[in-house]
Amino acid sequence: MTAPATDAVVLVGGKGTRLRPLTLSAPKPMLPTAGLPFLEHLLARIKAAGIDHVVLGTSFKAEVFEEHFGDGSDLGLELEYVFESEPLGTGGGIRNVLPRLRADHVMVFNGDVLGGTDLRAVLDTHHSSEADVTLHLVRVGDPRAFGCVPTDEDGRVTAFLEKTQDPPTDQINAGCYVFRREIIEQIAEGRPVSVEREVFPALLAEGKRVYGHVDAAYWRDMGTPEDFVKGSADLVRGIAPSPALDGTRGESLVHPGAGVAPGALLIGGTVVGRGAEVGAGARLDGAVVFDGAVVEAGAVVERSILGFGARIGPRALVRDAVIGDGANVGARCELLRGARVWPGVTLPDGGVRFSTDV
Repeated sequence: MTAPATDAVVLVGGKGTRLRPLTLSAPKPMLPTAGLPFLEHLLARIKAAGIDHVVLGTSFKAEVFEEHFGDGSDLGLELEYVFESEPLGTGGGIRNVLPRLRADHVMVFNGDVLGGTDLRAVLDTHHSSEADVTLHLVRVGDPRAFGCVPTDEDGRVTAFLEKTQDPPTDQINAGCYVFRREIIEQIAEGRPVSVEREVFPALLAEGKRVYGHVDAAYWRDMGTPEDFVKGSADLVRGIAPSPALDGTRGESLVHPGAGVAPGALLIGGTVVGRGAEVGAGARLDGAVVFDGAVVEAGAVVERSILGFGARIGPRALVRDAVIGDGANVGARCELLRGARVWPGVTLPDGGVRFSTDV
């Protein structure tokens, strides 16, 4: 049996506040992740699942998406864009794109989740169970930080539970849903609506067929610097799958036009962007180096993101930090444990230290 036609919707309207200052200049789904805009990995997975028509629900820096992806033809997709002038939440954002939807079934994605699940399998679950809505549920080791979604033996969702210290299940909402079109038509128009708190509980109360597709596939919310660094490294090392990446996976990914001096060590899924420079004896472990950034000789960068054109001076140490576009970190500076340097800021040589020796 041929699967019914399906549209995809990707919600990319968030401001990415937890990733500032990187998101001051670019929306989170457009930040380079393993050398490509994060969204490109998701679009490649959607294409691989056999979906060709994708509607992006945009808001913050909306124009950036269309400037980069255009009509989607370079990716073999047909892309459309719907702007959200006021934040409408997940449910309101889905309802807002309804006029552009054509198919009877709609697969919805949060634009900041890095996933490895088989999207065709999610669609198969939706159709075989004749569901009104199907949620992708992922099993996690510690579900206490998430709302939980228990299911019965047939896979039917029985409840939507808020975060609790004693969760009854390890299944959490992975931010990917398949809707029958008529369910979207019933969402209130023109006001903020949460699918998790409003739409889904109401569907359960009405006795609608809400099912879960449960797996333990790769899944990561890329909203924090720590998760962004880890997700990028997992793509580079092949732990997270992406049809948008070709070639072999390994400890580092160095893009054409980047310069890496002899004696530099690149490990832990490090990415070096186009035109970036890494000096002799530098050590990069799990670093995400955007295009045009410079790491001088002997500097150490661990689990950190360096924005476009940033510079890290000789023998500086940057660990678990975010360095904004064009910032200049002087020689022998130490930036640790969540430090963030705003775009264009210059720190003098030895100007910020966590230890006494210079």
